Amino acid sequence: MREKVQKAIDKIRPMLQADGGDVELVGVEGTVVKVRLTGACSGCPMSKMTLKNGIEKFVLKEIPEVTTVEAVE
Repeated sequence: MREKVQKAIDKIRPMLQADGGDVELVGVEGTVVKVRLTGACSGCPMSKMTLKNGIEKFVLKEIPEVTTVEAVE
């Protein structure tokens, strides 16, 4: 499962990197994916929207068994 999630995240990373941010996979706990937003994303007021409407939406589409994506520090 972790490998599938990493591949999905690797597909979306270039979009975040284009804006000076990045995302790192911290872990997978059951059906919950934990990520860390870094770079410009870490302090951005829009980071929650990026997480839910961008990263989570994409990961759920790629891997239907995932139920949520959460940001950790």
